[in-house]
This record gives sequence, C-alpha cells and structure tokens, in this order.
Amino acid sequence: MTGKATRALGICLAVGLAGALVPRLIGSPLLLTLLTQAVLNAILATGVGFLVRQNGLVSFGHAGFFGIGAYVVALSGKYQVMPIEASLLLGILGAAGLALLLGAAMLRLAGVAFSMLTLAVAQALYELVLRWRGLANGDDGIAVQLPRRIFGLDQSVFQQPASMFTICWIVLVLVLAGLALLIASHFGTLTMAIRENEERARFIGYRTLPPRAVVYAISAAIAALAGALFALYNGFVTPDVLYWSLSGEALVMAVIGGTRAVWGPALGALIFFLFKNAAGDLTEHWPAIIGGTLIVVTVLLPRGASGSVAMLMERVGMRAP
Repeated sequence: MTGKATRALGICLAVGLAGALVPRLIGSPLLLTLLTQAVLNAILATGVGFLVRQNGLVSFGHAGFFGIGAYVVALSGKYQVMPIEASLLLGILGAAGLALLLGAAMLRLAGVAFSMLTLAVAQALYELVLRWRGLANGDDGIAVQLPRRIFGLDQSVFQQPASMFTICWIVLVLVLAGLALLIASHFGTLTMAIRENEERARFIGYRTLPPRAVVYAISAAIAALAGALFALYNGFVTPDVLYWSLSGEALVMAVIGGTRAVWGPALGALIFFLFKNAAGDLTEHWPAIIGGTLIVVTVLLPRGASGSVAMLMERVGMRAP
C-alpha cells in the first residue's frame, strides 16, 4: 500500500470514527433527525458532484434515480416479491443500469440539451408514479413495510435518528473513499481527460462514450443508494422524491460545496441543509436567502466551500485529499 493510499485510509477511518461519536455528543433527537437527513442529502449530492467533476455535465434528473432506490424498497415490501436486502441491491443496480442505457444515447449531447433530457426522464418517472395509483397509491404515497430484521439488525436500528445517522455517515465515508480511489485510477484520469478535451482523447485511440456512460451510471447508483436509505429511515415514500426540485437542491448543494474535491458536494449538502432549516425558522421567504447565498458563493468562492477549506489546510501545512 502506497503512502498516499495509507494516508487516505487513515483519514477515512478518522472521519468515520468522528461521525460515529456525534450521536453520543448530541442529545437532541430533533437535531439528530436533521443531521441524518442532511447526510442522506450529502450522499445524493455526492453522486451529482461526481458527474459534474468527471464528465463536466449538469444533471437535473438525479431525483429520478433517488426515487427509483426509494420506490423499489417500498414496492418490494408492499408486494412481498423479494427480501428487503435484495430490493436494496436491485434499486441501486436498476438505477445504474437505466443510467447506462440512457447515457448511451443522451451523452452524445452536451450542455443544456443533456440537462434537459435528464429533467425529462425524471419527470416522466414522477408522472408514472403519480398517475399509476394501482402501483404505488399515487400522491397519497406508500408506507414502507419492513421485516423485523434487515442485514441481521433489528428494523428499529434503521428508523432511530442516532443509529441511522451512524449508518448513513459510514455509508457516506465509504462512498467518498471509493470515489477517491476511482478518481486516482487510470479510469478516473481518462474520464477527466475526456472532460477536458474529448476530441483529443478520441484522436489518440480512446472510445469516449463508454467511460462517460459508466460515470453517469455510478453517479446514478449513488443517488439510488441515498433513496434506498431514505425509504428505510422515513418508512414512507411519496412521488415528491422524484420531483425536479430535489434534483435542483442536490445541484445547489454541489455548487455550494464545490466539485473539485470529491468531498465538496457532501460538505455543501451539510451546509445547505442546516442553513435551510435555520433560515426557515426565521422567515417563510427562505428560498430567497438560499438564492442570494448561492450567488455570493458562486462569485466569491468559485471553488466552493471545499476550496476554501483546502486553502486553509494548505496554509497550516496540511494537504486536503
């Protein structure tokens, strides 16, 4: 194991342990609930940020993959078609497979055209679930029926803020560690080269569409993972999890945190979620405050909050991963 890999592993272990201690330090169930929801959003934002970082593309449709993960778990419990563990895996792989197929067609386009297509796909899924009441009860939503034990743990573990925060935090750290290793690999270097100059990458012999489609599929799988955890924690799923506004919020989180660092979108999600709830307590016009904050961050901090943190760490003699 190289020194860089050892250092990265040490950082992941330290961050994971730090997160596991949070429930012991915070006694408020309400605050733990907010933090758990923030970490769930951080997983979703990480998927969106990974797509922006590696492909240079903006998606307005990741709520569709988030909703796939959530609804597969919910429908599996409703119709008792498979164990809950299998439904979690199916939701993640199903979202990744759909993204891979869609990516083969949509990634031939760039910029606004790609973004609008992702929005159209997500909205189509939203309308399907909303109108097909026999499948998922339409806008009334569907209760998630969980078995007594999930992965050998009591179901209450996945619905209590303290324990679920720890689970979601560990999942987030593992996702970030996996993405960091992927980015440092030959595949990560190739996709970034394609992002910078696709024509040159094609000229030296690389096929550029398959790697970009794989990046899209990985980002979709991460979003579906967040959706599956959301279904386990909330125990109730509505079509809102597929709506475009969730995709927009995830993109705002990624912008606030910055996409140059793999952990940037997760940081942005935590900042966004806590700031959103604080602003919501002060005024009903909190979206205007969020919008103003986004403008300030975009203008003054083009690398996002993670860029500022990285600069601060460099000044004190540390190097951000």
